[in-house]
Amino acid sequence: MRKPPHLLQRYFPVLDWGRGYDGETLTGDLVAAVIVTIMLIPQSLAYALLAGLPPEMGLYASIVPIVLYALFGTSRALAVGPVAVVSLMTAAAIGKVAEPGSSDYIIAALTLAFMSGALLVAMGLLRLGFVANFLSHPVIAGFITASGILIAASQLKHLLGVSAHGHTLPEILGSLIADLGALNWITLVIGVAATAFLFWVRGGLKPILVRIGIAERLAGHLARTGPVFAVAVTALAAWYWNLGEAGVKLVGDVPRGLPPLTQPSFSPDLWLALAGPAVLISIIGFVESVSVAQTLAAKRRQRIDPDQELIGLGMANMGAGMTGGYPVTGGFARSVVNFDAGARTPAAGAFTAIGLAIASLTITPFIAFLPQATLAATIIVAVLSLVDFSIFRTAWVYSKADFVAVAATVLVTLVIGVEAGVTAGVLLSVLIHLYKTSKPHMAVIGQVPGTEHYRNVKRHEVITDPHILQLRVDESLYFANARYLEDKLYAMVADHPELKHVVLACPAVNAIDMSALESLEAINERLEALGVKFHLTEVKGPVMDRLKRSHFLDDLTGEVFLSQHQALCTLSSARPVNGDGQPRYDKADAELDLPDAFDKRDGDGPVAQQDRASDS
Repeated sequence: MRKPPHLLQRYFPVLDWGRGYDGETLTGDLVAAVIVTIMLIPQSLAYALLAGLPPEMGLYASIVPIVLYALFGTSRALAVGPVAVVSLMTAAAIGKVAEPGSSDYIIAALTLAFMSGALLVAMGLLRLGFVANFLSHPVIAGFITASGILIAASQLKHLLGVSAHGHTLPEILGSLIADLGALNWITLVIGVAATAFLFWVRGGLKPILVRIGIAERLAGHLARTGPVFAVAVTALAAWYWNLGEAGVKLVGDVPRGLPPLTQPSFSPDLWLALAGPAVLISIIGFVESVSVAQTLAAKRRQRIDPDQELIGLGMANMGAGMTGGYPVTGGFARSVVNFDAGARTPAAGAFTAIGLAIASLTITPFIAFLPQATLAATIIVAVLSLVDFSIFRTAWVYSKADFVAVAATVLVTLVIGVEAGVTAGVLLSVLIHLYKTSKPHMAVIGQVPGTEHYRNVKRHEVITDPHILQLRVDESLYFANARYLEDKLYAMVADHPELKHVVLACPAVNAIDMSALESLEAINERLEALGVKFHLTEVKGPVMDRLKRSHFLDDLTGEVFLSQHQALCTLSSARPVNGDGQPRYDKADAELDLPDAFDKRDGDGPVAQQDRASDS
């Protein structure tokens, strides 16, 4: 059995993986670092442009944060840095508190990164990683799809050479149409050519490289460096033909040097204005990061610690806020490249940071001639791979409620904004969950002849007893559904005055809160007044532990049985039997006049719930 990690190893995973570091691991990490560095240079510049920040801040956000994550993170392959969705959310958040291009705008970005990091660290120390579970997959998928559309639309201005603006799709499209008269044809040619090349290089370059004799793995890595070729060629063209004089917008002068020490603002007003966006960016970034990290870790039979991942990402963001960066998280594309290139430990990220630091000291004069249209093409090609319209069809077919959540998230994100979109998705998901669980599936059950299994009377030919109502509830009992259980059970008892026993089967009940406990007490008292005994079966251990802390079990008129079969055998001992000793089956008994809620809802997730219940 593996010993639990020492406290220092828990908070500093480097002390764990660093002990076994050897030459082979070093080689794998160095190779991965070279490839990821080449990939990150154009991405970092492009995502800073997307966030409305100076391009060097993209490089700064990819240096110190990576080193800090290497020290505190648990994933061996996660590559931390600026990503498209977080860059868009950053622009939307700080654009509300400062003018783009101003010093206040930059300070707001630093502050947002620091706030996000502090929040993530606090959540990690408090072990609150479960908070991310409130973001359902359909909501995340819808949000990322809508964000991809918004990001691509926002970059069209750079492809066209116009000065459009806006944070929602109607605003962006309206602004683009209004400024079409200022279209720069040279910029359009550069942007379209770069976009077409980047789309082609993703799938078209690797087969060509393989055919000329390059190893398949190396060919795949070379194909991923396509943005570097686009950057080099268009920058050389802009320098050679002096395209800046022709109206082509260039990146401009980029300061040469290492990330500076910066201080985020501690103004209460600014922190209050950025509090909401900081929470959303933290949670969205964590969900995206931990999903990638878990997927890659599973491929090598490794594991990550979600709570420590919160600390690792938090330290990375705090570092970004103090070294000229902006909010970062683990990126899917670069992490997959890092993994495929052979990264064995987080040290690959530290080596990547060294490569980026060298780049920030050497290539920044060349970046000055880079057309913004090229960076826009890089962003568009990257984010369109995030757009997944199939989620609509999948959600519609599987669950109309999930479809509503997806559609609402996409619509609100596109029309109102990214913060409103993800907030609407989360709230709607919670409301849908509450609605579903407020009317739990319940089934009247009976014994399958010749077995000890009990199934829904509307789905199987089963044995029932007119004096015993066996009711199974397939949901935990809590404040939202406690009254529903009461009402339905009272209605059934009122319709069948011959009942002597009510047996509530609880194999799917994982919790009973105070409100539900009060409802059970009320049911017990109401049935006692009617001369009907109330019994429970298959109560789970943790639920029973809580019930024992109350007076409910002392006042229960019936018993708590270990199994449904034990309950039926005990309560129907006087039932007539056939020659084989089995209780006599009476078809009429199975055809009780049941309320719709106890049968028709069984079609919504039916068999899985029944099987789960009978297996517990």
